[in-house]
Amino acid sequence: MKLALGTAQFGLNYGISNKSGKITTEKAVDLLSYAKRNGIDTLDTAIAYGDSEQALGSIGVDGWQVITKLPALAEGEANVESWVERQLQGSLSRLGVSNVYGLLLHRPQQLLEHSGPMLIRALERMKQQGLVKKIGVSIYQPEELDSLCEVMELDIVQAPLNVFDRRLIDSGWLAKLKAKNIEVHVRSVFMQGLLLMPAALRPEKFMRWQKLWAEWDSWLASNKLDPVAACLDFALSEPCVDKLIVGVENAAQLENIIKASVIKSPRVPASISSLDIDLLNPARW
Repeated sequence: MKLALGTAQFGLNYGISNKSGKITTEKAVDLLSYAKRNGIDTLDTAIAYGDSEQALGSIGVDGWQVITKLPALAEGEANVESWVERQLQGSLSRLGVSNVYGLLLHRPQQLLEHSGPMLIRALERMKQQGLVKKIGVSIYQPEELDSLCEVMELDIVQAPLNVFDRRLIDSGWLAKLKAKNIEVHVRSVFMQGLLLMPAALRPEKFMRWQKLWAEWDSWLASNKLDPVAACLDFALSEPCVDKLIVGVENAAQLENIIKASVIKSPRVPASISSLDIDLLNPARW
């Protein structure tokens, strides 16, 4: 199963299309149970996702492959290795587990700064101690990998990929990562739900890309396609993608995604894409 469950909504009011806010404990329990029954085995979280780790720990994540992420290293941190160990031990404690599958850096550019070598040493030591199985980075744009892959041996790369954002494919990095035997986890397949919204509900600030939206809406309509299925098939049909992280608000949404994930769609035309960072990077919204 290529689908993995993103859990930012377990700890934050996350996502531009999220109308129901942070997931309740009851819904979270249902969601994890439904996901597991349907073959999903990977959870993606982060220290920065509010109390997501705590919520997961209170439900119990034994038997799951959990991936978490370190926040940015504070300026002037004297002992980098001790900081990494403290952060990870905090995550393990909140999650209620003795180890995690993956530990990623939320701010990988710090690997290129003066503390970089110490960060790398610390991550590798956590791996040697068996506290994490795989280490890696979460990136916003593939060109970051040009320098990151030179300084660190990565096990996992998490990056955005969707019909509008094809930079991972077009840059050649998706194929290169696979050739290096690096696990590729993609996120933002729905652009936080923007790609699924009817035109009338899209926030006003996105209207400057009206031509692109119109082409997407028209292509879906002319092919009689469900946007959820079209978005999923775009990413899942890439053989080099190992995991596709989806964030949902309840088990019903996940059920819809799982059903849609087996539907095949025509290839989305290359013209329905963008290189505009203001559109592609949610941090700019």
